[in-house]
Amino acid sequence: MIFATNGAKLYIGGVLGWKATDFVEADFTSQTWVEIGETESLGSLGDTASEITFDGIATKRQRRLKGTRSAGTMEVVCGVDYEDDGQIALIAAEKTAHNFAFKLEFNDAPVGGTPSQRLFIATVASAAEALDTANSVMKLNSSLWVNSNIVRINAAEGV
Repeated sequence: MIFATNGAKLYIGGVLGWKATDFVEADFTSQTWVEIGETESLGSLGDTASEITFDGIATKRQRRLKGTRSAGTMEVVCGVDYEDDGQIALIAAEKTAHNFAFKLEFNDAPVGGTPSQRLFIATVASAAEALDTANSVMKLNSSLWVNSNIVRINAAEGV
């Protein structure tokens, strides 16, 4: 089943340190989430492997291997709202070198059920205002450097 992006919500939590193993849902249970309001675009996220190449002399063939994985940079665009607690937290997070917990919640919950979620940690690399033209909304553009695996939680039927 497919569903629209509209209705999705992005939340920021507190500082959550990197760990050498993959994160699981339980790693995020202590978080207090604050919604980042007025989102217009949520960008993309998900693992991509780096390429390692080897040029074999005798075989005259380049071989390609998978290297380290990166979950990418999530480019988030919001309409500037100086009173939005989530935007305030996002701007404050950019001023630090720490990883923060993030939760992306989709608008796909079955009737009486719970929606899909994506949980991850990221360093807030930027929080810049874009002013554009006279007939534009002022935007807050933020780059989230995702520094963990993406924990996928599927939508669930109600009990």
